Amino acid sequence: MAESKKKAIKEHASLFWEFFKIGLFTIGGGMAMLPLIQKVAVEDKKWMDAEDMIDCLAVSQAMPGVIAINSATYIGRRRRGLTGSLAATLGVILPSFLIIIAVVSLLGTVGQNRYVEGAFTGVKAAVCGLVIVSACKLGKQVLRDPFAWTLAILAFLAIAVFRITALWAIIVGAVAGILYLTIREHRRAEK
Repeated sequence: MAESKKKAIKEHASLFWEFFKIGLFTIGGGMAMLPLIQKVAVEDKKWMDAEDMIDCLAVSQAMPGVIAINSATYIGRRRRGLTGSLAATLGVILPSFLIIIAVVSLLGTVGQNRYVEGAFTGVKAAVCGLVIVSACKLGKQVLRDPFAWTLAILAFLAIAVFRITALWAIIVGAVAGILYLTIREHRRAEK
């Protein structure tokens, strides 16, 4: 019993620490964190496989809130239940919480400093690159057939061109996916 308790504590600490590092060293929010979350959860720690990670991202994106926090909660829950989700979620939130308090305190004294403005300009550009990397990695894993490509393109057009909210794209994508798989299974059964 003592051994299993030590193992549980070790895994909770690992969940907290890995997500703390992700939260501390990833600038740009949830989407920029996805490549690191995927690397840690799938490649480094092997907490889940690539297919499970796609499910994690789909669920995390479909839920209200920040995708990085949702992903941490999902992964922690899968590993150690409620306490694992709390450890991972606290780990990913705590660095941002502490840093934003420090930044807000400093910005009041720094004001319109051109070096600070320059740093923010560079950070925003780097974050854009991180989001593109995340989208490319996710696309390689998910876009495997014409149906997936069609849904992705239609969702992009609906959101980018026609300004439809992402929630509707997710709902329509889920319904289309259910219909597609139902029809495909029905056709297989007929053969």
